[in-house]
Amino acid sequence: MSQMGDANKNGDTRAPWRRRVYEVIFEADTPAGKAFDELLLVAILLSVGAVVLESVDAYRESYGTLFNIIEWVFTGLFTIEYALRLMAVRRKLRYATSFFGIVDLLAILPTYIDLFVPGAQPLMVIRGLRLIRVFRVFKLGRYVGEGDVLLTALKASRPKIVVFLVGVMTLVVVMGTLMTLVEGDENGFTSIPDGIYWAIVTLTTVGYGDLAPHTPVGKALASCIMIMGYGIIAVPTGIVTSELTRVRDMVTTRMCAGCSKEGHDLDAQFCKHCGDAFE
Repeated sequence: MSQMGDANKNGDTRAPWRRRVYEVIFEADTPAGKAFDELLLVAILLSVGAVVLESVDAYRESYGTLFNIIEWVFTGLFTIEYALRLMAVRRKLRYATSFFGIVDLLAILPTYIDLFVPGAQPLMVIRGLRLIRVFRVFKLGRYVGEGDVLLTALKASRPKIVVFLVGVMTLVVVMGTLMTLVEGDENGFTSIPDGIYWAIVTLTTVGYGDLAPHTPVGKALASCIMIMGYGIIAVPTGIVTSELTRVRDMVTTRMCAGCSKEGHDLDAQFCKHCGDAFE
């Protein structure tokens, strides 16, 4: 009765069975939720494996009917799961348009599309995207927490990374232009975009070799870019690493029933994204 009262106070008008479904499907903190996610991951692996094997001509000719049955069985299961997810959440549209909501929908659409547009079946490998949920299952093993820490550090690093990328783009434009002027058409540098492409390939140490300097001055410029490339590669790593040392908040995979967002603090009573109270 107290749980019912708390739910009503928080504005949750869902039936008890819907709250229970929500707990099992969305919460990896509970034994039932973890078991559900583990079974879901196994189903995803098996369904993706079946699609991959079916792409092999020898297997498709020998076991085509079996693969077709397997595909529809998994599609039916994922359709039921998607419907349960929609029924369990309070704000259905917000979940449907969230990242995981779109991925869950894409996991079942290709099979139905294939009924009307033959050849769409290989799109079933999209189900592999749902393996991202493995981080929710093993959150107690630090994977989700570390993932959220990394994501937070990347967001904090964004302004510095943008400045860094602007600097790099300025550098490759200048060096690419200089290389075009130095080498010229006779050595393959027919335009400034060609020079910029060469500068990017060289600065990132990829080095395809389709364009190469031939003059002494061009080789000297290339040597400078190669040396700078090693130093430049280390800059983003240092930026992100410095932000990682500042991120210490412990987070969980508790999902808000209102906005379907994860990554809340352990002692959070309200969602930091939409303000809804947790159950």
